[in-house]
Amino acid sequence: MELWRRQNARTAAVSSTGREPTTGTQALDRAARLIRTVVEADEPLSFVDLFEECGLPKSTTSRLLTALERTELLERTADGSYVAGPLFWLYATRHDPWEELVRLARPTMEKVGKDSLETVNLAVPRGDRVVQVAQVDTAYMLGTRDWTEVEVPAHCSALGKVLYAHGVLDLPTDRLDRLTEHTVTDLDELRDHLDKSRRRGFTTTVDELEIGLTGLAVPVRGIDGAVIAALGISGPTQRLRGRLDEVGHTLIDRADQLSVLLRRRTRKETVA
Repeated sequence: MELWRRQNARTAAVSSTGREPTTGTQALDRAARLIRTVVEADEPLSFVDLFEECGLPKSTTSRLLTALERTELLERTADGSYVAGPLFWLYATRHDPWEELVRLARPTMEKVGKDSLETVNLAVPRGDRVVQVAQVDTAYMLGTRDWTEVEVPAHCSALGKVLYAHGVLDLPTDRLDRLTEHTVTDLDELRDHLDKSRRRGFTTTVDELEIGLTGLAVPVRGIDGAVIAALGISGPTQRLRGRLDEVGHTLIDRADQLSVLLRRRTRKETVA
């Protein structure tokens, strides 16, 4: 009798809708198709993009996207497009702690690029080294270079000096290499420079890595206020001469905004 009732119910569902009822497995497959399409995309996808790409009914697409957003598997950007949700980024931070930082920092870096028109870099500590994990290129032809592929000694890098100044990297005890006549190689002189940098909020290097190159950098802070990264710009000394204070304070403002964003996002993930 029970089997007969189930068969009648299935027949009634097909006759009333004109199609097979959606099973739990089918709904899961459809949701997984939407997630995979978003995660594999090179850029955020709109509702129309997903509807057309996945070939699902509009009502089904809308219902599933709402559920996926509610469960934080997907999230919407400011313009309503879809990207991978906080759960993906929480997983990523446990396995690659800088991937989420780069994603969240990218809009700030682009704003800094528009403010300064110079190359913008984000750097993090890795062991006793400074690793540049993201870059926004300068608007000028002069000064364009991919610094993410270059290992720069921390003592002649503005980014490295930020990490030294805030104790994220231990100060070297060995003799410092002199790359130019302007490179700071005396540890007492370096400590004095770092003290001044902490007081004014940003560090500088002028012709220390190579003649004609100037850099500025500021700290980026995490949830507990500790410095976790450095945000900086670099460009020709001639172009930046006379602009150090102006650019430095702009960098401070932008880094503060990024730090607030990082604290808010980390708290949300911790609560979740």
